[in-house]
Amino acid sequence: MESLLKKNEGPNVDFKSGFVSIIGAPNAGKSTLLNRMLGQKISITSKKPQTTRNRIIGVVHRPSTQLVLIDTPGVHLARDLLNTRIVEVALSTLADVDLMIVILDVAHPDPGSEGLMVKNIEPHKRPVILALNKIDLIEKPKLLSIIDNWASVYSFAEIIPISAKTGAQVEELIQTMESFLPKGPPFYPADTITDLPERFIAAEIIREKVFRLTGQEIPYSAAVTVDSFDVVKNGKLVKIQATIHLERESQKGIVIGKKGSKLKTIGETSRKDIERMVGTQVFLKIYVRVQKNWSKDTKALKKFGY
Repeated sequence: MESLLKKNEGPNVDFKSGFVSIIGAPNAGKSTLLNRMLGQKISITSKKPQTTRNRIIGVVHRPSTQLVLIDTPGVHLARDLLNTRIVEVALSTLADVDLMIVILDVAHPDPGSEGLMVKNIEPHKRPVILALNKIDLIEKPKLLSIIDNWASVYSFAEIIPISAKTGAQVEELIQTMESFLPKGPPFYPADTITDLPERFIAAEIIREKVFRLTGQEIPYSAAVTVDSFDVVKNGKLVKIQATIHLERESQKGIVIGKKGSKLKTIGETSRKDIERMVGTQVFLKIYVRVQKNWSKDTKALKKFGY
């Protein structure tokens, strides 16, 4: 990864910077933690598993450090082509980072996914910090028992209980992460929050609304592409055309809703979030298209960026 990016020269010889992979089971709170540490939202979230499908980079700037955080899809026992690709994306980040953060949901353990993570972090010989998330949902005696158990499972560099939702002990986690970074100048300019283009984030925002506003069946059958992203009127307006791709005709009516009500809500809530991101007025037009069984089609997966 370092070979793809040129470090900016800086005079501070004590400055530290590095890449940090955040891995965990689906719904462990990885994206919520990333957004919390950045102080703004770049990674989409929902209560449904597998919301994140791509690796998302966020850059945290501190007085003497720069942390390049990589939010990853949930690691789980995949049983189909799409989910296999998603897990491969997550595990592929481990080889090139300076530090790993394993985040676990202490309120809703996932033994299968957690065992898979431990198996995959061992070969890389990198420092690993265990972040025990959602401590606001359990009692202290149970938390102490969980800490003891995980301390016996793997030789973690540190074990830190946190709540990504409330922010409890997130600052302590960041300070601990800083202590493991190597010395070196920053990788990104001070005003960079992510390496992702606004076009990509706009597609992710729309997909988040599909996850949040539809039932259990739809989200996993939905992909979103941004077909055009044009800045007009001297930067005062962004015109976006996007498409929600579904796998079956029966799903189309659910996403569109009665007299277009569901699609209208998806569009309005997406537009407001995109406007906050780009800082100007947005005109958003969303189409719904059926591409049968795209999640099982290698060409379609490539087209949609998986």
